[in-house]
Amino acid sequence: MNKQARFTAHGVKLALMAMAIAATGNTMAANNATATANSTVVAPIAVSKAVDLSFGSIAGGASAGTVTLTPGGTRTVGGGTVAAGGTPAAAQFDVTGAGNLTYAIDMTGTASTLTSGSDSMAFAPISDTSASAKTSGTVTTGTLSNGAQSIYVGGILTVGANQNAGTYSGNIVVAVNYN
Repeated sequence: MNKQARFTAHGVKLALMAMAIAATGNTMAANNATATANSTVVAPIAVSKAVDLSFGSIAGGASAGTVTLTPGGTRTVGGGTVAAGGTPAAAQFDVTGAGNLTYAIDMTGTASTLTSGSDSMAFAPISDTSASAKTSGTVTTGTLSNGAQSIYVGGILTVGANQNAGTYSGNIVVAVNYN
């Protein structure tokens, strides 16, 4: 028994020594790197209406015509349509958010007709990020210089021959989202 006890005690010492060497070897072989995770939260983007769109007063004639209002608020009439006073004004939407970021502009919710009771006139928006003389198309992107920008909306109104009198209206919907 004495011989077996010595062998076992010697074997335990060898096993402990082997485990210590193995643990040291694993520690020396480990290779680690660390990255920092971060994020910047910016101010939410927001849009608000500052001015409603007004084509002013018009009169329909014996033939169809159009009224075009630029994003800068300049009105022209054509065909059988006649300007009849009023104060034309392009709509203005003010956008605010984080400075110098770009954003997408979506006007898909905008009415394609202006209605008065059961009467209607086709409406096509014209928009820009400046009060320009543009006469067609809509702007789809903008940049928040110093955290703000305005979107101006005019449009083309198609007036039918002998269009019925009335106050015609529809909604212009401008949605914005950061790019």
